[in-house]
Amino acid sequence: MRVLVTGSRGFIGKNLVVRLGETTGCEVLRFDRDDALPSLVDKVCQADAVVHLAGENRPKNVADFVLGNEELTKALCAAVQASGRKIPLVLASSMQADLSNPYGKSKHAAEQAVELLASETGNPVVIYRLPNVFGKWCKPNYNSVVATFCHNIVHDLPIQIHEPSTVLRLVYIDDVVSEFLCALGLMTDGVRRGEVAPEYTITLGELAAQIEAFRNCRSTLVSERVGTGLARALYSTYVSYLPPSKFVYDLPRYSDERGVFVEMLKTLDSGQFSCFTAHPGVTRGAHYHHSKTEKFLVIKGSARFGFRHVVTNETYEIFTSGEVAQVVETVPGWAHDITNVGEDEMVVMLWANEIFDHSRTDTMRCEV
Repeated sequence: MRVLVTGSRGFIGKNLVVRLGETTGCEVLRFDRDDALPSLVDKVCQADAVVHLAGENRPKNVADFVLGNEELTKALCAAVQASGRKIPLVLASSMQADLSNPYGKSKHAAEQAVELLASETGNPVVIYRLPNVFGKWCKPNYNSVVATFCHNIVHDLPIQIHEPSTVLRLVYIDDVVSEFLCALGLMTDGVRRGEVAPEYTITLGELAAQIEAFRNCRSTLVSERVGTGLARALYSTYVSYLPPSKFVYDLPRYSDERGVFVEMLKTLDSGQFSCFTAHPGVTRGAHYHHSKTEKFLVIKGSARFGFRHVVTNETYEIFTSGEVAQVVETVPGWAHDITNVGEDEMVVMLWANEIFDHSRTDTMRCEV
């Protein structure tokens, strides 16, 4: 399948081309700003489908709205009709197409052009009126406030917010591309309106606060809830603006005669991750908790875990090593310690179900 992508070097175009390149048996044809208009006819003739992304949204000359949005779309439709074939066509329009500004008028005219193509020839057409699209590779300080906020905050530059309560409608680039790819596989004759889901809403003030929280997590070590939804998409977008020099950051490192202890990551409601080392013969721990629980994974070396019930004095021991993938879990009310019983340094990963609080440690010294 040959897919012609107009505007392939733009924000959405770059992401779409990469995803198409991951699709077996798919060849991408490109038409961009530097290509001569007559070449569009030849590329349409080669195409099995078209995703029309090219257009103008911030030209220096207002007249370029008509040339880049309306006239280019009409030329594309004429090329499709002249091919004598039905070539599925996806049009990326804008939620501003209902507005009376020059940009909105030109996008509405582009919609009318593809609707006319569909009505006259039965050519399959899907029109998407996209709200604000955000994600990796979007140009900052251009037409995406998400891109601008991410870029500026990553680079410690100021951001401007005139109306913090302004509500934004957002769709994430991966969802946009997935919807376009799905549409290409389900095209039917005539025109229909498509929608990208999910669509998110957030105020400018909330957006700025969230992105600043992403930056601050490197110093607090407390991660935002970035596993699902809008926070996940925004975090992915934020880190995509990190320059290579900021791919790495330091962590607090505590060293004594026993070894090294490093806190790696803290969560808002699911505890924290740490790691530590111990020299041969060294014992760590020797305490119990009332409520706190922990999980230990020995990454390197050999360990003996000792346990003693603080009321019954029942004892138990577990031997494990980096050669096996085993989690040893501590239980409230049992004193516990861990000893390096090997000949080399021991390295252990640790998860605790709560962030360590110096004012309320829930850690009572107690020999096993």
